[in-house]
Amino acid sequence: MGQPAEALTWNFACPDWVERLKAGKSLLPPLPLNDNEAERAVAIFNNLRLPDVPGQPFMADAAGEWGRDIVRAIFGSMVEGERQVREVMAMVPKKNAKTTNGAAICLTALLMNERPRAEFVLVGPTQEIADTAFQQASGMIDADPYLKQRFHVADHRKAIYDRVLKATLKIKTFDMKVATGSKPVMVLIDELHLMGAISYASRVIGQLRGGMIANPEAFLVIITTQSDEAPAGAFKTELDYARGVRDGRIANARMLPLLYEFPEAMQVDQAKPWQDPRHWHMVLPNLGRSISLDRLIEEYQAAVDKGLQEERRWASQHLNVQIGLALHTDRWRGADYWEAAADSTLTLEALLARCEVAVVGVDGGGLDDLYGLCVAGREKDTRRWLYWFRAWVYSEVLELRHEIAPRLLDFKRDGDLVIIGHNGGPTLDDDDLDDDTPPPELLDERDVREIVAIVQKVKDSGLLPEKGAIGLDPEGVGALVDALAAIGLEHPQVVGVTQGYRLASAVWSLERKLKHRMAAHSGAPLINWCVSNAKAEQRGNAVIITKQAAGKAKIDPFIAGLNATKLLEANPAAQGGGVDDFISAMKAA
Repeated sequence: MGQPAEALTWNFACPDWVERLKAGKSLLPPLPLNDNEAERAVAIFNNLRLPDVPGQPFMADAAGEWGRDIVRAIFGSMVEGERQVREVMAMVPKKNAKTTNGAAICLTALLMNERPRAEFVLVGPTQEIADTAFQQASGMIDADPYLKQRFHVADHRKAIYDRVLKATLKIKTFDMKVATGSKPVMVLIDELHLMGAISYASRVIGQLRGGMIANPEAFLVIITTQSDEAPAGAFKTELDYARGVRDGRIANARMLPLLYEFPEAMQVDQAKPWQDPRHWHMVLPNLGRSISLDRLIEEYQAAVDKGLQEERRWASQHLNVQIGLALHTDRWRGADYWEAAADSTLTLEALLARCEVAVVGVDGGGLDDLYGLCVAGREKDTRRWLYWFRAWVYSEVLELRHEIAPRLLDFKRDGDLVIIGHNGGPTLDDDDLDDDTPPPELLDERDVREIVAIVQKVKDSGLLPEKGAIGLDPEGVGALVDALAAIGLEHPQVVGVTQGYRLASAVWSLERKLKHRMAAHSGAPLINWCVSNAKAEQRGNAVIITKQAAGKAKIDPFIAGLNATKLLEANPAAQGGGVDDFISAMKAA
């Protein structure tokens, strides 16, 4: 093109993406691409054959436009020897030929490559997915006489060698060794959403990015489906970044986003407009090729017949609908109404300003648990119950529970979880900890100190009732009781809340309040996760809330919320009138 890179406009934002999806148009924003190079790469991509379909049709006929958009952007963006589109993130639902397109992009890159002995890497989250990608790539080579002559396929090593430039495409399973000593020209990561629970995923991706710096033409492609759980870890980080670029919130971005998803308004609308098949074309760029609408409708109806949990899982995978709560079959019934009750403006300060009375619930467990706190209040005029949550955890839990470590780090970044540094291990960076590792004698007091500071703030607001102001799980709260006494809070303001079946009234009260829109909460991902982990068990006439899965499924902040609910049930008053006066008034009436 003859122009220096800085003279060109490489803006990856696509503010009209919703209109484009509705019209079936490309999500590729206007970029100053080298059309000759872009179309040369697309021609290579189009001439590859599908290896596992009768007749082995060309990609020109079998592939949707989204795959060609990636090829155009990557190979048409070389300016003075440096690639301007260095990263692409494509989020495409299942059955839209993601892995096949990924293999075809890798072979296109090999054929467009000009660097001798260059290294190309395709990374799958599991051995099965990596094997599938390798079979697609090797099958495309077997289907073309020229490619069979050009490339050597080493099945035992899951590698493809270019006989001309000695370049190598390696297909690997994601682990810590993927980035070791690697300086790749290309990295393609398949199904990133499955890596969300891998504690070291962000670190490995960062190392891969670092290895590519040495090559000015290097690029990274991420192709994934939406997660069947709330996004977490590396997947959440990359998805949030891609959305920020697409929506224009992040300038001078490194990543080109191609996200086939419904707008948030369609996903959170209680009428669920995404359920209407007339809208599905928006997120299915391969519709009419690898997938048919009639077949999808049949599969969706089968998922609906199996229950809400399966419907949500199906929608996340086949329509990229983002899940907020994992609604399992034995869930707490209030979870069905939880998302609709979220109020993002409900900070602690806002709750205290809006309420006529406030109480505090606390639930502390062992060193393997979260220390949960909930401030709850009764709103003036409306009398709605409002909830705000926070939690604390020691960093050892991230080492012991690798499967939830990425999610806990997300909650820390959200500001809703404090990770107390203590013997931090290899999965933690310095900025993952929320303190400078105080002396050993203070390590077990930080959570208590900060809880007391929050309680003091509520106390200073004048909203605490004279009786039943702070409700605690009686087990293991000795240090907190002593600390509360030091600021003048003792029985009858500080009370024990018996757990188990005695919490049943709070369970029922809160779920009824949610159903009738008489309760609201801050909508923090932390408490959403805890609510989704809650399992309801019927025991006699009572309902018991337990963990959905031992160890990894934390519910402590939610239990703190139930403890606070138990106090609100007594209809407390901030000034005068406590629980006893309320009961006397009821008897007199």
